[in-house]
Amino acid sequence: MDTRFPFVDWFRNASPYINAHRGRTFVILIEGEAMASGRGEQLIQDLALLHSLGVRLVVVFGIRPQVQAALAQAKVTPRRVNGRWVADRAVMATVEQVAAHQRLWLEARLSLGLPSTPLHGVELNVISGNLVTAKPLGVREGVDFDHSGEVRRVRASAIQGLLDKGALVLLSPLGFSSTGEVFDLDASEVAQHAAVALKADKLILLGESEGLEDETGALLRQLSPFEAQPRLRQATPGSELARHLHAACQAAREGVARTHLLCWRNHDALLGELFTRDGVGTMITQHRYEQLRPATLNDVAGLLDLLEPLEQRGMLVARSRERLEHEIDDYVVIERDGMVIGCAALHAFADAQLGELACVAVHASYRGGERGERLVDAIEQRARSRGIARLFVLTTHTAHWFVERGFAPANLDDLPPLKRETYNHARKSKVLIKALL
Repeated sequence: MDTRFPFVDWFRNASPYINAHRGRTFVILIEGEAMASGRGEQLIQDLALLHSLGVRLVVVFGIRPQVQAALAQAKVTPRRVNGRWVADRAVMATVEQVAAHQRLWLEARLSLGLPSTPLHGVELNVISGNLVTAKPLGVREGVDFDHSGEVRRVRASAIQGLLDKGALVLLSPLGFSSTGEVFDLDASEVAQHAAVALKADKLILLGESEGLEDETGALLRQLSPFEAQPRLRQATPGSELARHLHAACQAAREGVARTHLLCWRNHDALLGELFTRDGVGTMITQHRYEQLRPATLNDVAGLLDLLEPLEQRGMLVARSRERLEHEIDDYVVIERDGMVIGCAALHAFADAQLGELACVAVHASYRGGERGERLVDAIEQRARSRGIARLFVLTTHTAHWFVERGFAPANLDDLPPLKRETYNHARKSKVLIKALL
């Protein structure tokens, strides 16, 4: 009888991320819709868990739906320009009242420590204050935005000092000027500026969207700011998507390593994104966390782990650690968040202007994403740069796959002499060749 607890395997798989996130600074934006929908309690529990695991947290909260409801109740209709309301005196009074109420509610919930609650035994020091300075938007396209403002500066040193003391820092969508005025700010802009000023390791934006999708509706796991820019241009000005994408792209360009677009409706979004290899949303980053690159000696252990299952199935010839170390310069790998999930090698036979495409392998959990094609393309480019006219491959299981990619059946006599002499007749590998030049 299987008496294992399913969560134990998940916990083991999450352990590298628990270690990696400890001591890191995350800026997390929670839009007002999440609080208005009743999701606040669950998110607060997740924040407390992250804090207990040693993550340094700066939490920014939005208040748009709460302000809209209060304005409707007061029968005040704000003027809107490009998705942003003009914060006149009547609007600003409501904004200040709602922001104060939401801050107090969050501080109260983060202080909850009763027995039989998820926060029992977790002591959280929650601190907020005049940590964001602002300036007025002024007159734009003939419209005076009054007390609608934009971020001038985030007091990074003050926030760092609070984080160093173990506090969770709470930022509202309000900013203060040197003249003592209060300005209404876009919460996503506050989060972006805070992440940049703090040199945060992550900016996490919790909104309505599950992330970005491609033309078929499939979730896009990772984009660079350049790749995300067309979607930003297509987004409705002032919409949540436009605001979040702008913040994500700008933060990535200014040095924030990773920005995550997540949906607060998904109860597992925050922890699922942070403690699993593939995550659940879309990540915007300047540096791809899945990259194809030349292999190094540090990759040998990962290559052995990747190749062993395929060698046991007879799909690949077994390669020893010593052989991999000796031939490591022949390999390219696909690395995903520190794990080798694909590889291929080019073994050159200079006297025959012929090269061998060898050891094409992709981890079982990551097949179907054109990674095999990327590996073959990389080897072909490497071969062309070295003046190799033709590539050959020996395969027992995947001949058809290579034929679909331009390789043609060939004979043993077409191989270089050295390869003919070492050909394993017991395996009966098929020979395929592709012309490159």
